[in-house]
Amino acid sequence: MEAGDEKEESPQPAALGRFQLSEEYGFLLPSPLTELPPSYSPWMDIAHELPKLIASHQLRACIHQMPQLNTQHLRGREELHLAHLVLSFLTMGYVWQEGEEGTMRVLPRNLAVPFWEVSQALGLPPILTHADFVLANWRRKDPSRPLEIENLEPIISLPGGESLHGFILVTLLVEKAAVPGIKATIQAIHALQHLDDELLHRALQGLAAAIGDMDKALQQMHGNSSLPAPAVLTCPCLCSWRDNAAMPHGLLYEGVSEQPMAFSGGSAAQSSVLHAFDELLGIQHSQESTAFLHRMRDYMPPPHRAFIRDISRAPSLRQHILSSADLRLREAFNHCITALADFRSHHIAIVTKYIAVAKAKAGQEEACSTGKPPAALEAKGTGGSHIFIFLKSVRDSTREGLISA
Repeated sequence: MEAGDEKEESPQPAALGRFQLSEEYGFLLPSPLTELPPSYSPWMDIAHELPKLIASHQLRACIHQMPQLNTQHLRGREELHLAHLVLSFLTMGYVWQEGEEGTMRVLPRNLAVPFWEVSQALGLPPILTHADFVLANWRRKDPSRPLEIENLEPIISLPGGESLHGFILVTLLVEKAAVPGIKATIQAIHALQHLDDELLHRALQGLAAAIGDMDKALQQMHGNSSLPAPAVLTCPCLCSWRDNAAMPHGLLYEGVSEQPMAFSGGSAAQSSVLHAFDELLGIQHSQESTAFLHRMRDYMPPPHRAFIRDISRAPSLRQHILSSADLRLREAFNHCITALADFRSHHIAIVTKYIAVAKAKAGQEEACSTGKPPAALEAKGTGGSHIFIFLKSVRDSTREGLISA
């Protein structure tokens, strides 16, 4: 199914296509391309040297010398996704090479125009998104071995070394653990449409188990030897140019627009998984949190947005549980709510560790070799939200979704 296609009914497994939903990979891009055709080597050559070029303050000079390439030679969505990944990383490095004190307010034409064209083709914004940073940014070291952290590496990276690699890969494994939960969500909708409470009960049990497995994957952030440094979330290269005092007017995309544009950076709030689960379970977040989460949907691949929209239009699971006399359904539903709230509590603990605690330790150190750690990440996340207020609000409203006996 192409990005713009919609179905009248809620999606069924037979309709799931690449980077929409996959039986094995969920929202991850299955087996992403790792190289573009030779004519795009000017992009790939810089991208493969990105951490070193940023650390040595040479990236901007390299990009200024880069030819402006024609994006019309990109074939298929896989090449477009890799191009978006590469151009988004080049853009983040170019803007933030010197940290907050030396941001670039203009993205040069030779980078801005192809990035805009690729973004338009994919229905994504011209900035690094969660879909780039995690969902399309992985490869197996050994193709014959499974998706486990020891056998994975990012395709493109930023300064931060193994710390950043671990952060990307653990987040990827959380998305992978969600796959049975996505299947269970589809089963639950099918059960609601056909008033099949036995299928619904099994689906809710499967969803709770999947969220529990996501939590276990997330726990790899704690005490992981590959995550020793605070560079993960104190790296200026992950910042946005929306709601950021360092770039109050946004970024001018030369050759694209005469006015600067503001976009939020990659954020876990752009993960389609939790949006899908919230819609199915009928979680009601605060007005401010809801507004932010809905804005983050604009940063998802269009098929992901369509999937979430389909769930929101399905029969209400919560109303069905409330009107049912089946206590097993209520118990299974509450297990899903509790598991989701626990997952969000653990996410808060990790953000505390990698932003608050790490920033306190790194106060006198350089982050990403680009000057002092960015002030924008002290109170706000990469997506531009007031991160602790937001995360706690979302966790608390999840708990409020419990149905009392």
